Amino acid sequence: MFGIKYLTEAHLKGFDKYKYNCIDTSWFSNNVMHPFWNKCVKFFPRWLAPNLITFSGFLLTIFNFFLIAFYDYDFEAADYEKYRNEPNPIPRWVWMVAGVNLFIAYTLDGIDGKQARRTGTSSPLGELFDHGLDSYSTSIIHIYMYSLFGRVDFSPIRMHFITLMGVVNFYITHFEKYNTGVMYLPIAYDYVMCSVCLSLAFTTIIGPWIWTTKYFGILPRQFFEVLLYSSGPITSWWVTGRNIYRSYKNKTGKMRPFGEAVRPLVPLGFLCFITTVWALFSVNKIVFDQPRLFFVLTGTLFSNICCRLIVAQMSDTPTDRFNALLYPTAICVAFGCFPYSSFNLTQLSLETERWLIYLLTALVTLAHLHYGAGVVCEMCDHFKIRCFKIPDYSKFQIIVTPVQPIQHIPAAIPSVPVLESMENQITHSKIYKRTTKIGSILIL
Repeated sequence: MFGIKYLTEAHLKGFDKYKYNCIDTSWFSNNVMHPFWNKCVKFFPRWLAPNLITFSGFLLTIFNFFLIAFYDYDFEAADYEKYRNEPNPIPRWVWMVAGVNLFIAYTLDGIDGKQARRTGTSSPLGELFDHGLDSYSTSIIHIYMYSLFGRVDFSPIRMHFITLMGVVNFYITHFEKYNTGVMYLPIAYDYVMCSVCLSLAFTTIIGPWIWTTKYFGILPRQFFEVLLYSSGPITSWWVTGRNIYRSYKNKTGKMRPFGEAVRPLVPLGFLCFITTVWALFSVNKIVFDQPRLFFVLTGTLFSNICCRLIVAQMSDTPTDRFNALLYPTAICVAFGCFPYSSFNLTQLSLETERWLIYLLTALVTLAHLHYGAGVVCEMCDHFKIRCFKIPDYSKFQIIVTPVQPIQHIPAAIPSVPVLESMENQITHSKIYKRTTKIGSILIL
């Protein structure tokens, strides 16, 4: 795209050999959600591209983000004391719309793969497109859910650590597949998504005060904070470690050298480190001044790192040692956290640091969008497919010629006219078999 190629020949050859391998051990997913999705997918026409379903769900998530940001950009709507005697800045219908949109997006994310198998259009592009958008949605959902809790008694720094925990849990799944070749779906994912939808429903009925009222001496948001911190280590981290260990012990995994096996953790670890340093040591407390932009920046950087890991594990190639977008981020963090007063230098102004995060977020977002669009275009060119459109097989005319039964020929050596007749019948028979096969494919 624009003369820049993101996929090498090794990537493309790896995609040609790729086969999807997934294990879902969640009782809730297998017994509740999958039967529900199997019913839902039947309502979609067969001409609807699976990637279009995926992208529609992602757009609903983006819509939720901008809708709530319009009413509560600074995460202050949950301040009960501030809005005790005046209408809350977020109308209750906003929470209802956000909850419905999120459940629809969650449903669309569950049926896109079923639509691909139903239409016979499964491809590596579909999985990459799905999981790449999921990596972005992970942080976006955390961001707009922060408006439920508010920043009054729940500082942006605490929310930063919750966001990091969410993206790490998502990343661990793909890190596991990078080493084992099998995607083990997290057990807690479906429970978390349904819980978030129910949280938005309760907020619609009762109001955001439900999260700032103590029950048995505990705030609901404190309970959710503990739940989000503990869900990963309890339900998935140790399972991931066990699966990776067993795959190397039994020689069923990718059998990568140690340095190559742990390489995906380097860019993620550096991202967590530099964003935390900026949040804690910024001379102007930028995470308190621009929390939404700070979280968007962190989420976009994570999505780019994760997408590159997904490309590597699907193509069975070593992942990047480092992410180029972390270099300008580290420079901005250095400017924002440098102890100017210790060296008798002029303090960095808040306005200057704001411009730093504005420009950095714009740069990172544009670079990530370019990367995503470029990879999709390159894969479409390689597989000779279109991202949002299923090939229209109705353009191909199918002609079935009836086959006449071959008459009994008593002569030991057929005459020339008889040979010509037999040749025509054999030709018609081949055409019939081929066209019938094409017709059966179209019916399926």
